[in-house]
Amino acid sequence: MSPTLRELLEKIKISSPVRYDEPLSAHTTFRVGGPADAFVLVRTAKDVAEARAAAASCGTGFLALGAGANIVVSDSGFRGIVCDMAGLDSIENLGSTLSAGAGVRMDRLCESALGLSLSGLEFVYGMPGSVGGAVYMNARCYERSISDVLAWTEVLTVDGTVERLPFEPGSFGYKKSPFQGTGDVILGAGFTLVPGDGESIRAEMVDHRRDRESKGHYRFPCAGSVFKNDRAFGMPTGRIIDSLGLKGRSIGGAQVAPFHGNIIVNTGAATALDIKRLTDLVGKTVRERTGFVLEPEIIFIGDFEG
Repeated sequence: MSPTLRELLEKIKISSPVRYDEPLSAHTTFRVGGPADAFVLVRTAKDVAEARAAAASCGTGFLALGAGANIVVSDSGFRGIVCDMAGLDSIENLGSTLSAGAGVRMDRLCESALGLSLSGLEFVYGMPGSVGGAVYMNARCYERSISDVLAWTEVLTVDGTVERLPFEPGSFGYKKSPFQGTGDVILGAGFTLVPGDGESIRAEMVDHRRDRESKGHYRFPCAGSVFKNDRAFGMPTGRIIDSLGLKGRSIGGAQVAPFHGNIIVNTGAATALDIKRLTDLVGKTVRERTGFVLEPEIIFIGDFEG
């Protein structure tokens, strides 16, 4: 009988705490997803390197997980090691640059900037994600992107070295970053901000949170926008979906939000497969009836075919 991942990890004796069969539904904003074989709680870059090396040594999968705000893990879970990045939570004021670990929640980063009267991050306040995820996805809202304020990104490269990469404008695009698909793990980032008026910064942050509340972003477990917008379509993706009568459409416990066509919500008992099937149905319907090919923002992880 082949040794289990638990047996292999116990032989390797990695230094970070490990939870076995950890339900990933507790670590994603959709509140769905089966168990991870091993869930490693890291606190340093060295811990991350050790966890990834352990996954390679065991011949199993590896996933760096931030706030789980833009992913759906399959109901069967993740075969391998999930590296919980929440412990990389330091924030450092470097004058006009604010440095933050990959696990820092965006709201906390925004509030730290507010406390220093530094402006530039107001647009992401209320976004349920982490620094690592925001940089990886080049998070965008209110006509601004993370790349607009990004100074540098610190990564663990595929060959195991830690590098600080300066921001290169040409390598970022609409909800695209150079880290998508490279295998590098984002460890942290620096953001170039400017001095501002504290009350004005606070007022803009409050306005953005209220706007998200009014659009229903916090009513049900979800991941915000399901599909990217494409200006070539002539209107926002949500309006296209609305125009086809898809608002309110359900599969199992997953529903196209009655209040926004480009949001799929977990009404309480959705499975990951429900969300995947509904996402596919919306994309197929839009393609067949308009010719537009929607690109999902959500990343689906694991086995959705079994």
